[in-house]
Amino acid sequence: MTVSYKELGLSNTKEMFRKAMEGKYAIPAYNFNNMEQLQAIITGCVETSSPVILQVSSGARKYANQTLLQYMAKGAVELARSLGSNIPITLHLDHGDTFELAKSCIDTGFSSVMIDASHFPFEENVALTKKVVEYAHDRDVSVEAELGVLAGIEDEVSHAHSNYTDPNEVEDFVAKTNVDSLAISIGTSHGAFKFKAKDCTKNADGILVPPPLRFDILEEIEKRIPGFPIVLHGASSVIPKYVEMINMYGGKMDEAVGIPEEQLRKAAASAVCKINIDSDGRLAMTAAIRKVFFEKPGEFDPRKYLGPARDELVQLIKHKNLNVVGSANRA
Repeated sequence: MTVSYKELGLSNTKEMFRKAMEGKYAIPAYNFNNMEQLQAIITGCVETSSPVILQVSSGARKYANQTLLQYMAKGAVELARSLGSNIPITLHLDHGDTFELAKSCIDTGFSSVMIDASHFPFEENVALTKKVVEYAHDRDVSVEAELGVLAGIEDEVSHAHSNYTDPNEVEDFVAKTNVDSLAISIGTSHGAFKFKAKDCTKNADGILVPPPLRFDILEEIEKRIPGFPIVLHGASSVIPKYVEMINMYGGKMDEAVGIPEEQLRKAAASAVCKINIDSDGRLAMTAAIRKVFFEKPGEFDPRKYLGPARDELVQLIKHKNLNVVGSANRA
């Protein structure tokens, strides 16, 4: 049965992005797969009075079940209201790769979808994106597309090498597709292992630091399409504290490297009005779960390890909203 996102109390991204562009901050886009992640995201955003984009990949949609997911999204809206807040909440398809998937998400209550045809030649990317845009806009649903290719692995998305976005293509792409926002490649990467150690330097604390983001490309894109919403994927910082906890409590995540938070803060003050965060949330929860299992090896009640993991993720969400994307107190 077809349902509109408006029936679920969700928002599309148009007003969110307009305010973010004016206020020089970015909307946090957090991926989730289960109830505990969703609880933490909503709680953290309510406590910081931040708008939020709830992101679901194709794999996460299958994992959570597309029927249940619709009610989880409605539950997220009701949870925020029960906590005394009416923060704007978007339900977004992350890295949709077919028209059929995007259509299915739109028909089951998503208020925003991404069609990622960046691996196709330019004209094929335009054609598929335009098809999704036409269907979505008829239903007041926002559409994100991508130009350029990010390296790394995230669910079904996997690329060995990055291709930076060509600023010469963005005007033509946006004009031909009528898309609402554009994900670009300027040096971010998917997953927790975003960069090889040989390509990084070490800071005074011995922490690996990746090559800086290509802000020159971002600035050129801003000149070509002024005032247009830009999106950064693969923007987790792979917070060293959580990597250290995972390794301390039996894990093995050597040389996991992310995007420095100061670079993300700089991006958020530009045309970048949506920053995607997935791996950091996974790391925070995994670190907390491993700690419980290490300290209490006899524990078998899921509430006793998923609860602390949820609490840790709330703290991460609040930190990101306050100190990285700048969305706190913007709801």
